[in-house]
Amino acid sequence: MLMTKRKPSSAGEILLQEFMEPLGLTQSDLAQAMGVPRKHVNELCNNRRAITADTGLMLARVFGNSADFWLNVQRRSDVWNALDSPERRKRIERARPVRPAA
Repeated sequence: MLMTKRKPSSAGEILLQEFMEPLGLTQSDLAQAMGVPRKHVNELCNNRRAITADTGLMLARVFGNSADFWLNVQRRSDVWNALDSPERRKRIERARPVRPAA
């Protein structure tokens, strides 16, 4: 399995650095725009909450991009974290291809 040594930017980092800060948005501003509690946005910003399909769709509406953008950011981070963990990687590497029945 291939893995880059550099950890990808997290969804929270991208949300803060690429969207909220340039627009001057506070967590409260974003929460209000998304229609969620401020705690939800705080957890996203601090990487204590993952981007779900629903959250990705809300962020896409707020920022005018796509849900796929947000879900791909989350996926990249999830895959990197899985492969970076020795315990998880060992478990993943036990999986074997299925052979078609003859």
